[in-house]
This record gives sequence, structure tokens and C-alpha cells, in this order.
Amino acid sequence: MYFSWRPRKALALVRSDAGVHFSEPVIVLNADPASGWEDDVNRNCVIFVKDRYHMWYTGQARGYSKIGYAVSDDGVHFTRVSRLPVMIPEHPWKGFSVMNPYVIYDEKRDVFRMWYASGETYEPNVICYAESKDGIHWEKSLLNPIFVKGQDFYDKDRVGGCEVHQLDDGTYAMFYIGYENIDTARGCVAFSQDGVTNWKRSSENPIVSPTPESWDHYACYKPSVVYDKEHDKWLLWYNGRYRNEFIGLVIHQGKEISR
Repeated sequence: MYFSWRPRKALALVRSDAGVHFSEPVIVLNADPASGWEDDVNRNCVIFVKDRYHMWYTGQARGYSKIGYAVSDDGVHFTRVSRLPVMIPEHPWKGFSVMNPYVIYDEKRDVFRMWYASGETYEPNVICYAESKDGIHWEKSLLNPIFVKGQDFYDKDRVGGCEVHQLDDGTYAMFYIGYENIDTARGCVAFSQDGVTNWKRSSENPIVSPTPESWDHYACYKPSVVYDKEHDKWLLWYNGRYRNEFIGLVIHQGKEISR
């Protein structure tokens, strides 16, 4: 698991056999204040493609967020591909940011596909989409934003960081943050046939909600999921907030996800 180690302003790695008990963290990428755009680094995504680990991450400075890119041969020691960000906010209004990159590699088309959050720096507002041949130069979709706030209570204010997984029938499942308001967030899921257009929210939303007076009392952020084929279950890790922030785990038995 790669995660944001906020007190260290770094990205770190922990390991686990079953996804419950993790090793001590090891920093894989530190912030670079000299860069001018990453006084802090957080909210990253790592994939293994063509014998290398590829990381896209969020760099933050002066109230803005941008997306950077680094690579590694061992998944632990990452080197920045460029001193400059590979994606920047291009809208004119103040405080606009891009963050929370999630990338998959499409082998048939030989392209990287990125879903990312965009909007305010504190908590983003919408989800957008872009593609790249090399992981550096990204072409943003003309349909952006591809996913926005809904009509129901759980995401009526805004939507944020997501992961997108293709299911066996070809459908794309987007696990995302739904915000009731700026302080109250839940884990949700939506579905699309192409991963870009016509997203339909699950009838079971929200799928992860805060527990009153517990460690995730106020919000459940940034769902990250994997399907455990051997035990026929989904594991979903998320960031919970009360007085501090921690990472928790919920499990969904069976492969089918309610639509």
C-alpha cells in the first residue's frame, strides 16, 4: 500500500500479506520545496507496466495542486521523470487544482488512462479524464468534467478522488468520494460502459459511511479497492477522519457489486 504520510510531507509504502496488518512505513518519495510546486506530496497512484513501477502523485504549494510523475525499478526508490508537473490546472479562476490521479494501462491501445479530481485545493469538486502514450504528455478529454455532484444527499455538494476498475463484463466501476458537504464524505460507486461517459450511480450508495463517535466519525475518503479472487471478496481501504486521520478496511463478500 502506497499512502500519504502527511506529517512527513512524503509518500510511503507499507506491506501486508492479507491487507490488515501492515509493516512499518518506508518513504518512497519526499517533497521537493526547491521545485516551486511540491512543498508537499500526497495522493498518489502506482502501477507496474513494462517492467517498471510508474507513480503519478499530487504536488502542492501556495494553494495549488498539480500532478507529477516518477518511476522506479523496485517499487521503493522512485525518481522523478521531470522537475515540472505533467498535468497542471488550466482554468483561470483562483485556487483551481488537479489532484488524486488514478491511472490504468490499456494494453490493446497502448495508452495510459487517467482519472483525476479537479477544482478547489482543499477538497476537489469534479472528476476528469485524460490519456497519454508516455505518461508525461496528457491529452485531457473534451468531455471534462466527466463526473459531477449528484442529486442525492451523499454527493450533493461535490465528488472527489476515485479509482476505476474494469469488471469481467467490460463495465467500468468507479469508486469515488461523495461529499454531502465540505466536512462530511462517504465512499460511493458508479458504473460506465466506456469509463468516460454515462456514469450511473449504484442503487446501494453510499457503500462506506462514517460511524458516529468512532475514528471515522466525520468522513470516509479516497476508497481504494482490490478483488481477492481466492476468497471471492472485495477489499476496500479508505481514509477516515475524526480528530485525526487513519486508514480502515471494509469487505464485500462476492464479486457482484449492486448497480
